[in-house]
Amino acid sequence: MKTVSIKHTYWDIAADIYFPDDFNSEKKYPAIISAHPIGSCKEQTSGSVYGAALAKAGFIVIAFNASFQGSSGGEPRYLEDPTMRVKDFSIVVDYLTTLPYHTGS
Repeated sequence: MKTVSIKHTYWDIAADIYFPDDFNSEKKYPAIISAHPIGSCKEQTSGSVYGAALAKAGFIVIAFNASFQGSSGGEPRYLEDPTMRVKDFSIVVDYLTTLPYHTGS
């Protein structure tokens, strides 16, 4: 697993990237973005449970904290903003497309 900080329009999004056990940076892998439920964070189900399991199945998984949650930026803390959550996904997808070991699917 690798922890990264993804530049958002207004602040940084905290994310963890999970890799397959046999990861080789010269190869390409399909990817999944895993988001936490309301009132949670990436360290709970989206990363430690789903991210780890999907990585074992051969995927690269990016589990991120939504804006205002966990170690991502944004004030007020713990705000659930559906419009911003969609923006968060868009920013994480844009970041994913920059990874050289991602297949594009």
